[in-house]
Amino acid sequence: MRNSVTIFVLVVLALAVLPGGIRQARAQADPYPAMAPLDQYLIPDENAEIALARSAAPASISDGAAVMVLGRQGYTTAVQGKNGFLCYVERSWAKDTDAPDFWNPKMRAPNCFNAVAAGSISPIYLMKTRLVLAGKSKAEIAQAIAAALDKGELPALAPGGMCYMMSKEQYLNDEAHSWHPHLMFYAAGDVAKSWGANLPGSPMIAVNDPQTRVTTFMVVVHSWSDGTPGPPREH
Repeated sequence: MRNSVTIFVLVVLALAVLPGGIRQARAQADPYPAMAPLDQYLIPDENAEIALARSAAPASISDGAAVMVLGRQGYTTAVQGKNGFLCYVERSWAKDTDAPDFWNPKMRAPNCFNAVAAGSISPIYLMKTRLVLAGKSKAEIAQAIAAALDKGELPALAPGGMCYMMSKEQYLNDEAHSWHPHLMFYAAGDVAKSWGANLPGSPMIAVNDPQTRVTTFMVVVHSWSDGTPGPPREH
């Protein structure tokens, strides 16, 4: 967050004092202005994508999980699950459509959702994927998600949803390829304050997404899913 604020301040200064500030600011603020060719988002080897998806959680969880993989027509189930968990590798459009790296083809975010999140969080992302593959713009995607939530076409967030993101192979953005192994918990609305998140000394990090109407709480854990230690947390 601190780096994001710094970049924003520098962009504002560039707009104010540099003749080419507008062009430079656009390049910095929107490094991925359009969707790349679809092949750049795909993982050609299905078995490699299954393994990457499963790396989101310890084997005791992911070995029994259902696994979905991304193809040209969307996500399909490659492995039937036994324990209610669902693993798949998110691409960049999992982010808010206002995110500057919404079209970043390098992003690979292995997630393993419990049954509650698989039934009420995953449908939003899977719908966004269908819209992306249909060639919809970011504005059209945001409008379609909002309409589906308003009409009840997407399920309401159920209590108790959580997700494992403990893959050492995660690529979350260009600045933090493998950030930290962490767990995520979901709550409806903008409720970070009621959880004590983002306060000095609090281990809880929260990000509110007004488009999906969900606050995601993140708790950093010590080890990656394979048991090796994660990086020390910044203070």
